[in-house]
Amino acid sequence: MERNTSSKSDLPPGFRFHPTDEELIMFYLKNQAKSKPCPVSIIPEVDIYKFDPWQLPDKAEFGENEWYFFSPRDRKYPNGVRPNRATVSGYWKATGTDKAIHSGSKYVGVKKALVFYNGRPPKGVKTNWIMHEYRLSDSHKQIKKHNGSMRLDDWVLCRIYKKKNSAEKIMDHKVEESNTQIDRVGYSNDDSESQELLKFPKTGSYSRLLELDYMGPVSHLLNENTYISSFDFPNTIANTGIEDVEKLQLGNIPYNYSTESGNFQVNQNGILMNPMVYQFQ
Repeated sequence: MERNTSSKSDLPPGFRFHPTDEELIMFYLKNQAKSKPCPVSIIPEVDIYKFDPWQLPDKAEFGENEWYFFSPRDRKYPNGVRPNRATVSGYWKATGTDKAIHSGSKYVGVKKALVFYNGRPPKGVKTNWIMHEYRLSDSHKQIKKHNGSMRLDDWVLCRIYKKKNSAEKIMDHKVEESNTQIDRVGYSNDDSESQELLKFPKTGSYSRLLELDYMGPVSHLLNENTYISSFDFPNTIANTGIEDVEKLQLGNIPYNYSTESGNFQVNQNGILMNPMVYQFQ
């Protein structure tokens, strides 16, 4: 069976293939059944029952998370109408009820959902591989045409995808959050230097404040509309070993202090009288 020779390079930039159920029936499966060209030749002809579902993405012409195929269907028994859904390592099992597809008020097709099971019935193991099978509403006419052969349908349209489990969904959510934070802040996780510049200590001593490279000058933390307060200090600050500290422009930085502990006091003019320990909110 020949495959479509269309390549991804023939598609326009940014092309996305998300047709509705009606569009799949009216513009793709119907044209394929009548040997007419489809709007876009990206659905290959593959007998999907000769492969396991994890092998099918390599057979597709287009798709990342879901893949489309035109596939024939064979009978399971010579005189029956039940399709043969067995593959190399397992089988496709129908689930739920069939969905009728309409174009306007006209009934045009059927959509069937199936789940892939590893092994052989009735001891098959359910997997996360899902198939939506689309067939034409008049497909029963093909049964008479192929009476006496194993062919049940010339073509059905199959949409294959793998449903993510809870762990994969959580991982994808974390990756998405991480990428969002990188885009918002403007640096990558590997840029340790940039991260260090964005970190500001919540607690610490006055001497530690002066040791930080990015605190000198401290004025880069302030914008033009920020009220700047001047804090006067004695020439020598006890227990710090720092002398001749005349004035430090800290700006309007919120802090907590306790007069009972005697860490420091602020007078009515906002002058820091005894700077020993500070704590940022």
